[in-house]
Amino acid sequence: MLVVVIISAFDLSNATVVKRPSVAQNAARFALIEAPNEEAAGFSFADEDLPENSKRVNRKLNYSLRMHSYTKVQSNILHIKAEKLFPVIEPILEEYGIPEDFKYIPLVESGLREGTSRKGARGPWQFMPGTARSFGLKVGNKKDERLNLRKSTVAACKYLNELFDEFGSWTLAAAAYNNGSIRIVKAMHKQNEDNYFRMRLNRETGMYVYKLVAMKEVIENPEKYGYDELMAQVLFHPANLMAFN
Repeated sequence: MLVVVIISAFDLSNATVVKRPSVAQNAARFALIEAPNEEAAGFSFADEDLPENSKRVNRKLNYSLRMHSYTKVQSNILHIKAEKLFPVIEPILEEYGIPEDFKYIPLVESGLREGTSRKGARGPWQFMPGTARSFGLKVGNKKDERLNLRKSTVAACKYLNELFDEFGSWTLAAAAYNNGSIRIVKAMHKQNEDNYFRMRLNRETGMYVYKLVAMKEVIENPEKYGYDELMAQVLFHPANLMAFN
């Protein structure tokens, strides 16, 4: 018995110790993902570049990127929805001359939510009933075409083209899609400004284009924002593998 104990002690002393990263080390590594420090230069929406050398723009961009990282959203639902939505949306946007970046609106508007908003907006493009009807969608009598992806995308394209004709800017068209053209026009007149990135708007609308830019970045570069690495950790952690078995 004594011999066995001695041999065991010897084996333990010569065993290779595999150190797992500590909680602090993991937190430090993923903090880089959760708190990106991107410069606005190189980012754009609908071929409109974000202004360079603007602390305010950089701050908003990085906040939005951080809020769409895996450590915040903690779901790949966005990527799954993108795979289903984009093949339908992209050709319709092209047919109506809408920049492809607008395909991210359904992910921003209804990304992780389903159903009807508190204000009554519904469907992937989150149309209000009145706006939906004005662009040819049937709403009522047990029928709601806001839920039809193809028909609602066509309606959204008609609406966006109308907004672009009014503002001559896709970023302002996006802002008006979010908050209504009347409010955007009032803000433009009050501030004597016609550049979205220089305007002072309510919090939701003032962040809207940044959300679209962040969604585009996260969908196109998921590993940069933790989606691939963190998902692999969850799926292939020994405890989870045992659970699967």
